[in-house]
Amino acid sequence: MSEKRIQRRLAAILVADVVGYSRLMGEDETGTHAAVKALHSEIFEPKIAEYTGRLVKTMGDGILVEFPSAVDAVEYAVEVQQLLTLQNKNIPNESQIRLRIGINLGDVIVDEDDLYGDGINIAARLEGLAEPDTIFVSEMAYSSVRNKIDVQFTAMGEHSLKNIVDPVKVYKVELETADPGMSDGQVSTAIFRRPAVAVLPFQNMSGDPEQEYLADGLTEDIITALSLWKSFPVIARNSTFSFKGQAPDIRKVGVELGARYVLEGSVRKAANRVRITAQLINSETGHHVWAERYDRDLADIFDLQDEITRRIVATLVPELERAEREKSATKPPANLDAWDLYLQGSAFMNDLAPDAVLHAREKFTHAIDLDPGYAKAHAKLALSYHRELWLNICEDPLEAAGTMLRHAQSAVRLDDSDSYSHAMHALALVWHNHVDQAVEELFRAITLNPIDIDANFTAGVALSWAGRPIEGIPHIEFALKISPHDPRSTMFYSQLAGAHFDANDFEAAAEWAQKALKASSNAAPNANTAFAILICLAALAHSDKSSEAKALAEQGEPIAQNFESADGLFRLRVNATTRSRVLEGLGMAGLTP
Repeated sequence: MSEKRIQRRLAAILVADVVGYSRLMGEDETGTHAAVKALHSEIFEPKIAEYTGRLVKTMGDGILVEFPSAVDAVEYAVEVQQLLTLQNKNIPNESQIRLRIGINLGDVIVDEDDLYGDGINIAARLEGLAEPDTIFVSEMAYSSVRNKIDVQFTAMGEHSLKNIVDPVKVYKVELETADPGMSDGQVSTAIFRRPAVAVLPFQNMSGDPEQEYLADGLTEDIITALSLWKSFPVIARNSTFSFKGQAPDIRKVGVELGARYVLEGSVRKAANRVRITAQLINSETGHHVWAERYDRDLADIFDLQDEITRRIVATLVPELERAEREKSATKPPANLDAWDLYLQGSAFMNDLAPDAVLHAREKFTHAIDLDPGYAKAHAKLALSYHRELWLNICEDPLEAAGTMLRHAQSAVRLDDSDSYSHAMHALALVWHNHVDQAVEELFRAITLNPIDIDANFTAGVALSWAGRPIEGIPHIEFALKISPHDPRSTMFYSQLAGAHFDANDFEAAAEWAQKALKASSNAAPNANTAFAILICLAALAHSDKSSEAKALAEQGEPIAQNFESADGLFRLRVNATTRSRVLEGLGMAGLTP
């Protein structure tokens, strides 16, 4: 029997260690233990989540962390060192907790939850080589991040590292000196590749101190839910709650917390009713980006809290991305980074025209060239190949499906905690007829972020295509529920119609298909409308409404043209039964493609 193949992957590895830990413990064991514990809970671990890292293990006075890209690792290290510098400003030198950090980008061996290999060893050796309060990176990591983040590096020459065969070129990250006037938690916004968002504690406007728990609980739930999305770094609760009970200047909040966007809100209870308001503000300009008010009965406080959290976050994330797209659209091409290109590509993907798909692919490919470890760019690139298959515009469907799977696999490998990457991986597996594995990935995606609109929608579509429409329908309905005014509603409606058709519920299929056609009445015909027309015609015919089907056909484009537009979807989807039922329905209505 052949041995099990060793699993390897490329990873950015960070090793951090407390300087003089043994001396500190000898001088003040209790105080040092408490300080290091606070370092882990207040800085290390919350920031790991913000930069999409994974804590591999703690080592008494240090940590080993895996990041999807060297950019994430260096940005994390810079912010941690800046925060620690600020924290130490009022502490005597001999009692300060100071760090050395080493970062390497290299091949690692994966053994369950642990990592091994030279990729790890080099990071550990660099940490030992580093001076207190500094960050040393390998040449591999330096090559991956230079010109991508606003920090300077100093070449430290080649070094022979213990148990490493070849010398390693080392670079030191030049950290900005903290301004003595800066407040705790204030960091340079230059280190953020993606803009951060801060959620200030919601104000209790009820005049009832007992309602404080509702305002605080809602704030904490929103912070947690936003963190699951991975699109924007979310400022930790400990930092934002320092503003509780204040009415701060939002621009100053943005500077102090390093956040471009600030969400604030209020809770007002009267009798059995509660009014919750929320508004998103651009801290750089002071302009409002989005605002909403929610009036609800105060029946079950926990259900209400969950519902409002879902509504706010589901609306907030697209608004944040929209605001960032508008900002990136004004940048000169030479100033675009991977984040800007990702946003521009995502905007193209909202258009179903074939040339828009190709434009989007160019943007995502360029983003990956700039940042090979950008998981979401790989996931969206996979989506572009899915869209090409769906529109039936690719010269070689098998090659397109294979490329889609490779990029979806890269997305999951680079960020195993991203729900959207898992959803795209599942969809790619469906194209390859790996249904059972796809279903596992779908539920992994939903578990990671239960309110991810795209993950839920993709899960619903993939389950339906895989012959399990009864399981898929609730996911598409949930995506519609939490985003009722989504600009992609035509796509949601048409796919929901298809799912009901797969489930032999022809009346529901016709109803949703008609909603899709109504929603797209002012738009140019596209694959969604072609699909909706065919589903509607066939569903009406199967519901003994052939006369209505014929009337619809006379109002729209020729059936042959619609069928040709959507035939790629019917022909390639795993559940081929849909295609034959559509043909059967068209024949029952006296129509032929």
